[in-house]
Amino acid sequence: MADRVYLRHSTDKQTDARQRHALAALIASGTPVYDDPATSSRQLSLDRVGFTKLLHEAAVGDTIRQALIWGRIIRRGKGYSIRLTMPLELHHAALQQSAALAAEGAGPAERKAYRVYATRITAAQQQRTPGN
Repeated sequence: MADRVYLRHSTDKQTDARQRHALAALIASGTPVYDDPATSSRQLSLDRVGFTKLLHEAAVGDTIRQALIWGRIIRRGKGYSIRLTMPLELHHAALQQSAALAAEGAGPAERKAYRVYATRITAAQQQRTPGN
């Protein structure tokens, strides 16, 4: 299992400097970095060269990290945003692995993140199941 970093910005007037700063420790440790500079969000992820290379090189269990664009604050602090593009069964496995987020002693933001992810997985499962 390894960390992998994905960076993207929308226009040629923007840079990935803030994203690199947010993930500096990972990048300095030699974590592979994949980037798609000046790439519109309208372009499908699978049509992006850096993202496609990331998917081809990532293995099961790898963690893909993407810095928050503009260093946005989500609730109480800056953090990482992880987008998982995978089959629903793997989302269920990821949810089980992140159960500590809902455990006693977890903060309100962690519990909410877990609850929202679980709700989204359940909704996706219901859409997938015929007759619901």
